[in-house]
Amino acid sequence: MAIPIITAPTDAATRLAGPLVPLDLGGGGLSAAETCELLEAFGEGSRDPGLGLAAVAHAVLATVPMRAFGTPDQRRHYLPRMASGEWTGAVSLLQTQGASLAPTVNAQRAEKNWILDGTVDLVAGAPAAHHFLVIAADPDGERTAFLVDRDTPGLQVEPTGSGAMPSCLWGRLTVDSCRLGDDAVLGTPRAAAREVEPLLAALDWVFTCAPWIGVMRALLGDAVADARDRHRFGRPLAHSQSVRLDLADMAVQCELAAGMLHRAAAEFDVGTRSGARPSYEHAATTRLFTAAAVRSVTAAAAHLHSADGLAERAHRDAAFFAATGGGGEVLRAVVAASVLELG
Repeated sequence: MAIPIITAPTDAATRLAGPLVPLDLGGGGLSAAETCELLEAFGEGSRDPGLGLAAVAHAVLATVPMRAFGTPDQRRHYLPRMASGEWTGAVSLLQTQGASLAPTVNAQRAEKNWILDGTVDLVAGAPAAHHFLVIAADPDGERTAFLVDRDTPGLQVEPTGSGAMPSCLWGRLTVDSCRLGDDAVLGTPRAAAREVEPLLAALDWVFTCAPWIGVMRALLGDAVADARDRHRFGRPLAHSQSVRLDLADMAVQCELAAGMLHRAAAEFDVGTRSGARPSYEHAATTRLFTAAAVRSVTAAAAHLHSADGLAERAHRDAAFFAATGGGGEVLRAVVAASVLELG
């Protein structure tokens, strides 16, 4: 299944499948800030958090590490087809938490090859993916990132259901004596903990917020329309002071989350140009605040009886969003470490 394509009115090269892929490789060539705006609009228009997550998993989580650490051959081989939507990439959300979780795949060096064994759960986009970003640990505990094509012998892909975000296809990978050459290594061997994993964490914390901000704005729009059109005791709901306060709280949380997202994305662009990752503190703060805002806004929207059941569905998905990316415990620890200047 190809990722849906969205073309910006002013730039035919801007596509949802590859906004962060350079123009010379067939992508949109957008900045992180512009891509977040695109994903916000997609979330607001689609009104589907799961579909937004599927877009982020391919267009950001699977794409940017390859752009940042891929060899010229890897970039030429994968990125144009990923940007067009012909090939989709997939990543486990359990691999986007930095060093907080140990890899569930083992890597053993064998002459000029690598042998991978293990399983990876919670892989977003797995059933339709052409290839996967897999992080594995060798016997010494050092981690290496690999690009594993779907047709690689020893790789099995099992579709799995999810109680949340059902419009994002989920799966489990099993690698059984999966033999890979050095050309499958993404970045420096045994250096994923310093290269790919920190980047994945920052990407997850920043970009997965963008579709949710669009969904929150859609919910706010529904709630405002309901307040204007529905009546209670012969008067519009908009005349109720409690309804007005709820709408004000929803609007404030949407705007605060959007402002934090735009700041983090802008820093990401500066970091990309200077060769450094974006601020861990600001990325984690953005995700932590947005997750709380999503739960609050979706609950308020459900209470205000927004139309078409979007609020109830989004509120269920919000709990899943809050638990991924390491959850509040990991994110708060990251922020605290930055505040205390612990490195």
